[in-house]
Amino acid sequence: MNKLTSFPYNQVLVLGLAKSGEAAAKLLNSSGVSVRVNDQKPFSENPQAQSLYNEGIEVVTGGHPLSVLDGIDYVVKNPGIPYTNPIIETAVERGVPVVTEIELAYMLHEGQIVAITGSNGKTTTTTLVYEMLSNSKKPVALAGNIGKVSCEVAQKTSPEETMVMELSSFQLLGTETFKPDVSVFLNLYEAHLDYHKTMEHYGQSKAKIFANQTSQDYAVYNADHQEVCKLVQQTKAQTIPFSLISKQPDGIWTDGTSIYYKDAFIIKQNEILLEGDHNLENTMAAIAASLLAGATVEGIREVLTTFTGVEHRLQYVKDVKGRRFFNDSKATNILAAQKALNAFSEPTIWLAGGLDRGQSFEELDPSMEHVKAMVVFGETGEKLRDFGTKNGIETILMVDNVKQAAEEAYRISAEQDVILLSPACASWDQYKTFEERGNMFVRAVHTLE
Repeated sequence: MNKLTSFPYNQVLVLGLAKSGEAAAKLLNSSGVSVRVNDQKPFSENPQAQSLYNEGIEVVTGGHPLSVLDGIDYVVKNPGIPYTNPIIETAVERGVPVVTEIELAYMLHEGQIVAITGSNGKTTTTTLVYEMLSNSKKPVALAGNIGKVSCEVAQKTSPEETMVMELSSFQLLGTETFKPDVSVFLNLYEAHLDYHKTMEHYGQSKAKIFANQTSQDYAVYNADHQEVCKLVQQTKAQTIPFSLISKQPDGIWTDGTSIYYKDAFIIKQNEILLEGDHNLENTMAAIAASLLAGATVEGIREVLTTFTGVEHRLQYVKDVKGRRFFNDSKATNILAAQKALNAFSEPTIWLAGGLDRGQSFEELDPSMEHVKAMVVFGETGEKLRDFGTKNGIETILMVDNVKQAAEEAYRISAEQDVILLSPACASWDQYKTFEERGNMFVRAVHTLE
C-alpha cells in the first residue's frame, strides 16, 4: 500500500465524511499524520466515525464547532461542502490550505494521470479512456467521481499504471498542486450555480484541471464550445482540439463519415455503437486522450465497436425482434432527455415521467420530430401526456411504472423502432434512485420475446 511520504503538514482536519472523507482520514492516519475528523451526523448514528474512532483517530461529530480548527494546518474537505461554511471561511482567513482528497491522490500516485471534466459526458468519456488503455494492454486504474475515491485507488497503484480520473468542479476547486499528464475539458453548460453562484466561477473551477500543466503535458478540449476555448487559453500544456464541425489539423475531427487524429484515419463512424452527437464528442475526446496516454489504434477500435454505453446513460439494452431498447434513466432533466431524443432518426417510442418539479417540457418541442408514440408514468405523467398531445403525438399511454412502460411500448411498436427510456425527470416519486428505475426497465426488457 502506498503511503504519503514527506507530507509537509502536521495536523490535518478532515471535514465531512462520506466515502471520500473516510478514505482520506484512513490514508493520513496510516501514513503517520495526525488527523482530526469532523462530521455533522451524531456519533451514535455515524458508523464511519465510529470506525475511525476505533482506529485511534480523533473524531468530533454532531456539529461543526470552530474549535475543530485549533492547531490545524491543512484541511481536506468533502467536495460538496461549500466555501461559505464557517469552518472553511475561517481556515481560508488563517491561510490554512483547503483541499479535496484529489490532492492526496496526486501526492500518492507516481504514474501517469488522465483527468476528465465537463458538465456532461464525463462518466462515458472516462470509461472509454479506461477501456481503450486496458484493451491496448496498458496497466490502468479508474478513479474519481465515477464512484471510486481517488486517494483510495492511488494507495494501490504502481508507477507503471495510468490513473484515469473523472473530476467534478467541486473536486477540482479544492486542488493546489494537482497536475494531470493529459487533461480533458468536454463542455460547459449552466449547472451547479447554487454552489458556484456564477458561470464564471463554475468555468474557472473546472479550468483548474489544467492550471498546473506544463509544456510537457496535453490539454484535450472541445473546439466547438466557445467558453471552453476561452478557458483553455490559460494552460501552458500542448492543446489538442476536437470538433464535430471543423477539421482540426492538430487534433481530432470528422469528415462526416470517419474520425481522424490529425491526418491519420481512426475509425468509420458507422462502426461506433454509441448513439448521438454528444456521444460522438465523448468518443473523439476519449480517442485523443487515450492516444496521448499510450493506447493503440487497434485497442481503441476494439472498444468503439463493442462498447454499448455506461449503465443508465443512453445504454443499449437489447434488440427484440427488430426493436432496439435504450436505457437512459440517468436523464433526470430536460437537457439530458433532449440529447437522447436527438440521438435517433428512427421512429421512437419515448418513455418518460417522474418527480414533478414544476418544469415545462416546451424546450423539447424541437426534439419531437421522430417520436411516434409516448408511454408516460409518475407524477408528471399527465403533464407529459398534454405536452405530447400539443406536439401531435396520437398514441400516448399512461402506465404505473417503467416495467409496464417497457411492456406497453413493445406492444405498440414495429420493426426498426427505437424504444427509449429517457424520463426527463428525477426518480424520487417512485424510486430511490435513477439506477433502481433503470434496472427495473432493463429487467422488463429481458423478459420480452
